[in-house]
Amino acid sequence: MGAGWSKSVFIQTLKVKVGPHIETAQLRSAAAEPIGICYGRVANNLPPPSTVLEILQDNGISSVRLFNTDPAILSSFSATPTIHLTIGVPNELLPTLASSSVATTLDWLQSNILAHIPANQIRYIAVGNEIFLKDPYYTPHVLPAILNLHQALQTLGLDNSIKLSSPQAASILSASYPPSSASFDPSVQPSLLPLLRFLRDTNSPFMVNSYPYFSYLRNKNYVSLEYALFRATSEVVNDGELVYSNLFDASVDAFVSAMEREGVVGVPVVVSETGWPTGGGEAASVENSRAYNAEVVRRAVEGVGTPRRPGVGVEVFLFDLFDENEKYGEEFERHFGIFGPDGLKAYDLNFN
Repeated sequence: MGAGWSKSVFIQTLKVKVGPHIETAQLRSAAAEPIGICYGRVANNLPPPSTVLEILQDNGISSVRLFNTDPAILSSFSATPTIHLTIGVPNELLPTLASSSVATTLDWLQSNILAHIPANQIRYIAVGNEIFLKDPYYTPHVLPAILNLHQALQTLGLDNSIKLSSPQAASILSASYPPSSASFDPSVQPSLLPLLRFLRDTNSPFMVNSYPYFSYLRNKNYVSLEYALFRATSEVVNDGELVYSNLFDASVDAFVSAMEREGVVGVPVVVSETGWPTGGGEAASVENSRAYNAEVVRRAVEGVGTPRRPGVGVEVFLFDLFDENEKYGEEFERHFGIFGPDGLKAYDLNFN
């Protein structure tokens, strides 16, 4: 899970100013995007995969993010071809994949993923999670692992249908004031910029884990609850011709601007995790979780886009399918579940 942006970033975010929006052939204009959901499994009370599939189908959820290649979980989805997966490669596997030959990587891909799930159900492979800044030991291995996997996909003729990316925490931005001048932390740029060029050249998305809740909790003097929950009225942020009334839009557009600052234009942003806890912390409640997630869903389904990219829908994965009662960290980390283990919703939420 992303840890949110640093205080210095969000002091500035409330003063967001963004330049003219840029349209490119790579961006899907005026289109709705599927609402995905993260299926975290750091818990000891989860229902069996068959029940999970029923929950997903009953609620019209057709896009799921997994955090590893558990063969039993992958195989369970093979019986439901209408559900497409984003499959995570855990950080600890990256050194092996980075140092392997393409032939060995191809064998790994076939043995650990394609042996359990049809290729046409795989939307993305997420290589690592929040490595830059937060798990820097693995930083040198991210791009080599991705390149090996890409060559393996090319060998199978799957590189156009299965896209590769590496979800990052929002904290890799060192500045976002104004978002049109947003920039990446200098310490990550040597590793990040080659990754961004790969994403551009392969028409793949930049993935970011974005949690306005964390930003509010850690910077309450600068980030209002209303701004984080899409409820701001008088606290809108003006930037030339563009107006921001919520932190979600500001964060997405800041990443767009930061990429463009590095000469990488037209790369879609996928919010690979976002959500609001139902308990365990200040402003963590069922009401606030419902309000935040419902608005995220509405914007994706309607293809609203952001001020910088209006009408270009933002693909989003809500966190989380269930509470994860064995997660470490603060208490609220264990209370992001939209469904209970019995399959009942924590609150009413439509996904389409």
